[in-house]
Amino acid sequence: MEENNFNNPKPNNYLVWAILTTLLCCLPFGIVSIVYSSKVDNYWFAGRQGQAMDAARKAKNWAIASAVSGFVFGILYILLVVFGVVASAGLL
Repeated sequence: MEENNFNNPKPNNYLVWAILTTLLCCLPFGIVSIVYSSKVDNYWFAGRQGQAMDAARKAKNWAIASAVSGFVFGILYILLVVFGVVASAGLL
C-alpha cells in the first residue's frame, strides 16, 4: 500500500467541469469524467495518492473530450442546418 505524502496538495477532482460538460456538451464523455472525478477524493483520503492523481488526470481529460466533442458536433449541426436551408431554398 502506497503511503500518502500530505506535503503535496490534493489534486483537483474536476467535478464541476465534469457535471457542466455532461449537461452542456457530450453526455457519454461527461459521465466518464464524473466517474473518475468522484474517485479522486476517495483515493486521496485512503492514502492512495498515485491513484488519486491518475483519476484527476483522467477526469480532466474526459471533461476536455466532452467539451471539444460538444463544440464540434454543435458546429456540424449548425452547418447542416444552414446548408439544408440553402439547399431546400434552391440556392445551392
